[in-house]
Order: sequence, then C-alpha cells, then structure tokens
Amino acid sequence: MKRFIQGEHRGQSTLLPESLDDYVSDTNPVRVVDVFVDELDLITLGFESAVPAETGRPGYHPAVMLKIYIYGYLNRIQSSRRLEREAQRNVELMWLTGRLMPDFKTIANFRKDNGKAIRGVCRQFVVLCQQLGLFSENLIAIDGSKFKAVNHRDRNFTSAKLKKRMEEIESSIARYLKALDAADREEPKPSDPKSGGLEEKIAKLKEQMKALQEIEIQVETSPDKQVSLTDPDARSMMTSGKGIVGYNVQTAVDTKHHLIVAHEVTNVGHDRDQLSSMAVQAREAMKLESLSVVADRGYYKSGEILACHEAAITAYVPKTQSSRAKFDGRFNNDAFIYDADKDVYVCPAKEVLTWRNACVDNGKTLNSYWSSNCRSCSIKAQCTPARERKVRRWEHEAVLEEMQVRLDEAPEMMKIRKRTVEHPFGTLKQWMGATHFLTRRLAGVSTEMSLNVLAYNLKRVMKILGAQNLMKALAA
Repeated sequence: MKRFIQGEHRGQSTLLPESLDDYVSDTNPVRVVDVFVDELDLITLGFESAVPAETGRPGYHPAVMLKIYIYGYLNRIQSSRRLEREAQRNVELMWLTGRLMPDFKTIANFRKDNGKAIRGVCRQFVVLCQQLGLFSENLIAIDGSKFKAVNHRDRNFTSAKLKKRMEEIESSIARYLKALDAADREEPKPSDPKSGGLEEKIAKLKEQMKALQEIEIQVETSPDKQVSLTDPDARSMMTSGKGIVGYNVQTAVDTKHHLIVAHEVTNVGHDRDQLSSMAVQAREAMKLESLSVVADRGYYKSGEILACHEAAITAYVPKTQSSRAKFDGRFNNDAFIYDADKDVYVCPAKEVLTWRNACVDNGKTLNSYWSSNCRSCSIKAQCTPARERKVRRWEHEAVLEEMQVRLDEAPEMMKIRKRTVEHPFGTLKQWMGATHFLTRRLAGVSTEMSLNVLAYNLKRVMKILGAQNLMKALAA
C-alpha cells in the first residue's frame, strides 16, 4: 500500500472530536432545507402536533419530519424504510435532524397524516419564487403526463378485460373437461395421477371465474366502469400507444426558469377539462391580474377556452383535426367564411349560407346555416353527400376564432410550449424511478407529487440563485 494516500486507522481516537457541522459545507443543499423549514409557520399550514400535547409521550416535531422528507426527495430517497436507514448512517441527515432517528412507520404516518399541509408547503415555496421575481411576466405552459401507480395492469379491470379473461377461463375449463372424458374412456392405471390433477385445475379455474364475476358486479356499479384492486383510485390510461394504470399529473410551468407554478393530480385519462382550472391556479400562484397560457391540442375544448376568456386568461391552443369531411377529401368548415356583419357564411362556390335555426347540443347553443342552391351546385360532390351543406356555429365561436388568429400570428408558441413544459416531466419520472408513485389513493399520491415538485423547484432555484443567496432570501 505504499505510494498511495493513506487513511486513518479505524481505532484511532482524537483529542477533540470533530463536530457534525464540520462535515456540512456552507453551500450544502441540506442547509437550504434547514433554513426553509425553520422559516415556515407550521401551525398556520396545519401540521398535526405542531402544538405539543400537555400529556402523554413526547413526539417528534413536525419540522424534523418535514426536513427528513424534503431531504429525501431532493436526493431521490422517497421510501420511508430507506429514510429510516439514512437517518441512522447519513451524516447530512444527522446534522439536519440533530441525530434523531425516527422509525419508518413514524416517517410514513407523517406523510399520510399531513397531506394537505405538505401541499401547502409546496405552494409556499412558489410564493417565495414569485416574491424573488423568478417568474416571467405573464406566460406559462400547461401539460399533463401519465405516472404509474402501484397498481399492476393485471389488478385493473374493465368490461373488455373481464370478458377476455372469462373467455380464456371457459376455454381452459372446456379443454380440461375434454381431457377428463378422454381419461375416463381409457383403462385406469393405479399410478396415473392425471385425472386428479385435472380436477384440481378445473376447481381452481372455477374459483377464478367466481372471483371475476364478483369483480364484474363492481365494474358495472363503478361510474367509469373500471375497478383497480391494489389502488382503488388508479385508472387505466393510454400513453404513447400503450396502456398504463396510474394517474394524470397536470403542471403549469413558467417559461422563464421552467419552475412548476401549479400542479394537480387527477385520475382522468384525458386533458380536455383541465385548461381553465390549471390556468386559474397558476395565475393565483403568480399573483397576476392577466395571464397567457399555451397548451397542446389535447386541451382544445370550446367550453374551457371560453372559461379562460371570461377569466381574462389568453389561451393558445391549436385546434384538433377531427373533421370527417376533410378526412373524406371534402371541404371542412374552415373553407366557409363567416361574415359577422351580415351573420351569414360564404361557401367555396361563393354561395351565401343564411341562418335557419338554433338548437342546444350538450349545453351549447348552435346556430345552423345553409343555402337552398346546394343541389344545383357544380362542386357539390366536394362539399357534401346530403341535400345541402349545413354549417353549425357556436354562439361563442368568435372566441375560438380570435384564438386561432393569435396562433397564426405567433407560430413560435408551440415550440415555447415544448421546450418549457416537457422536460420537467422527464426529470421527475427519472427521480421517481420505474414505479413512479409509492403511495395509494388520490390524496396520498397528491402529497407525494407535491414533495417531488417542491424538490424540483428547490433544485432549480438553487441552480439559479446559488445555495447561499437562497438562504439569505429565505431568512430575509
């Protein structure tokens, strides 16, 4: 071992023992966690046991437990059992907690019992970012991504899955019964256990069929015709052409520093109903009177865009391409020009489509326009196979047309959306690991997501300002 750097002997004692503080540098992120939590008003945030009981065995202060969790999520240690081990051997965590070593059950119960308060801590840090001027003036990007739950796909049932599984079991039972009949016709052999094994298999399959029939009743009574056994709130969702069982996480991300301004966990597999609620949450977090939001075409829904307009939120959402006429090679509604002054449409053949009637469809008032000259039109085959081409116009269609004009004038918006909101999801999923969520039920998953978002924002701000500058801002 000569000519190498030598370490101290394990049994070597020192005259003056080193303190834990000597092992934690001035720029260590653990010091940021310590200052951040110490500046929080845990009683106002609603943490349980923030005010100690006068009797009974003393418990851990919620500040200590919160520091453990924030440190854990900053360092990709989300499991309560792993946090217990780290508290016993990790010098940084020993420094942070004052050598306290709670067991895993205590750690897990803290997260379970203080979900609302933890989500409040995440919002509190967003407020701090706003006070530090880290957000852009008024533009955010909104997107959603599917995160896996602890529920395996085989433990999630829909009507189609149940039907397929029942057919497989019935086929297997029929095959085994046929094999039993063949065995009965053959001369029995004393040492042949074949028939007994088949009867056991048939009995097991019948038990499985009975269990599936009970699940079928639950599926039929469920509002969305779906049942998950491990995590009852998890739902089967499509993502990248594949199905996963999990949750749909919505985020609103600032375009300046890519900080997550607002987030929400849902178990709805699509994004169509999320635009206005996420935009309003982001505006409140950023404390702005007006806001511009950009999202992909999965958020295009006329009612949501109108809600944003009424809330003084400017939306940039591309229209979904779902026209059957365009798919068949015929003119779609975009080929018809609306004259607002005369309240008429002009078709590609320069014919005037006048207002005929109005109807209510799914709560939306639609006005119908058509011309009486359609049957004699020379390009009717390119327009409609019906007697006349009818164009329906929503009573608030002008709001959608204004948004389309904005998009045409700002073609870079979709690129801004992509480079802003997509990479935070990739970062979070990498931190969370293959299974993503460790907790169950929507409330627990929302708490877990808040801790991940808080850790993400903390790292981003430390990268932007530096650990020491952030600690000064927190203590100010």
